[in-house]
Amino acid sequence: MEDAFINKNIPEILRTYKKIAVVGLSNKSDRDSYLVAKFMKSKGCRIFPVNPNYKEVLGVRCYSSLLEIDNEIELVNIFRRSEFVLPIVKHAIKIKARVVWMQLGVIHWDAAKLAFNAGLKVVMNRCWKQEYQYYIID
Repeated sequence: MEDAFINKNIPEILRTYKKIAVVGLSNKSDRDSYLVAKFMKSKGCRIFPVNPNYKEVLGVRCYSSLLEIDNEIELVNIFRRSEFVLPIVKHAIKIKARVVWMQLGVIHWDAAKLAFNAGLKVVMNRCWKQEYQYYIID
């Protein structure tokens, strides 16, 4: 599979898109999703937790679905197993997000192609926090 359309312009994505839905965000402080979202907040991003199991995470209202969020979402960060990604990407397209970011270990080629063909930037199998620490000098 040709992957020329994914993981492009990561530094620009990190600098530009600050309204981030974090799908699969846990309220457990030792989980990667929690640590990454906390880091996002510390870098000035506005996070929108998406997890139907919680009312609030990191002091922010938690939504059960991307479709429930009544604010503009620029980037959808996915912390779900790969087999659950496709419906999330369809929702990201529906809400007119600009980027779909699948975290480290999350790989779904059909979802990536769907997002790209809908005009979204696509990052797959990368950690937002690690990429930020690599590319961005505060």
